[in-house]
Amino acid sequence: MIQRFIELGEGYSDLYELLEIAKANQHRLQHFMAFHTNKEDRDVTSLAIVLSPTNPGDFQPLYICREGIPNPHTTPNKRFDLFAKTAKSQQKDIMELTVKPSSQFAEKELYFQHLIGILRMNRYIPPMK
Repeated sequence: MIQRFIELGEGYSDLYELLEIAKANQHRLQHFMAFHTNKEDRDVTSLAIVLSPTNPGDFQPLYICREGIPNPHTTPNKRFDLFAKTAKSQQKDIMELTVKPSSQFAEKELYFQHLIGILRMNRYIPPMK
């Protein structure tokens, strides 16, 4: 199985694309995720959705808007509210995790592999085959 993050942006206008992907793929939608972190002395959140793997192909996409939204627990904001409203309309809870910021990794791909490891360890996504 191939599990890969697909970055849409930082959560400004691309957040609407993330929500449309969730609505258009209701039959494959597994999780709504919020990754909280502190980056450059700012509390920020990455929002993501996890779809079930394709059949055939075993490709599992994880769409993400990376570290551009204020953490809703410290700074309430409309973008997170919209994400939460969409999750509720899909009868899904938002899985919230606190993670290291991407700036602590030499490459963005290493950061995404780190997140995939966390998601596998917590059994939000299946292990490698």
